[in-house]
Amino acid sequence: MRRSRIVAFVSSILLAAGMALTGATAAQASQQAAATGYVALGDSYSSGVGAGSYISSSGDCKRSTKAYPYLWAAAHAPSTFDFTACSGARTGDVLASQLGPLSASTGLVSISIGGNDAGFSDVMTTCVLQSDSACLSRINTAKAYVDSTLPGQLDSVYSAISSKAPNARVVVLGYPRFYKLGTTCVGLSETKRKAINDAADYLDTATDKVAANHGFAFADVRATFTGHEICSGSSWLHSVNWLNIGESYHPTAAGQSGGYLPVLTSAA
Repeated sequence: MRRSRIVAFVSSILLAAGMALTGATAAQASQQAAATGYVALGDSYSSGVGAGSYISSSGDCKRSTKAYPYLWAAAHAPSTFDFTACSGARTGDVLASQLGPLSASTGLVSISIGGNDAGFSDVMTTCVLQSDSACLSRINTAKAYVDSTLPGQLDSVYSAISSKAPNARVVVLGYPRFYKLGTTCVGLSETKRKAINDAADYLDTATDKVAANHGFAFADVRATFTGHEICSGSSWLHSVNWLNIGESYHPTAAGQSGGYLPVLTSAA
């Protein structure tokens, strides 16, 4: 009899514990299910520079209705959509002015960031206007920055996102390779084009590693842009545009819809 009572007592404790855990799990699942807002953070590759159709109220941030965040929101109708990505943004800008809409009800966050911190604009200016050796030297300086400083900056941004949007799935989008190699192409030398592609790979690898450390998804766009690089004959990237220099080396509308949108959709 005593043994039966002990068994019954232990069983009741286990049952109660199981119910408590089940209740907690259900509550967590319910909270996550309710988190359906979408917040799009990041730099010009996320705001849509180069895609045209800019939202007038976004000013110099140049947020486009043809950018992948806008396209994803139009297709999936999240409960809320906040588009704070901005042209020229660095990690510090994200921390200072883009995280306001994040909350426990945010279910999805997308972000591309790091290129401006690493000196993207200066690298391209140097490579377009100066010699092969100057181009390679500037790229090596950028790579050193990616090794020494950028991971800590990304870590700060990703930690802030996790803190402010604890229920969100976070998708970190990378950068494409710019050039198709091994083909006749007016403009930069093959040496420069290869070095620029290698630099994009270097940045993507570093970003992927930090994103993984935070449990974030890394959405790699290099495969979707393959065959659509500059010099491919079907480019989804602007080359140098002397009439609108800010759009140079940014995705076209086709690059946003065909290169970026599918990888976000797969990862979200």
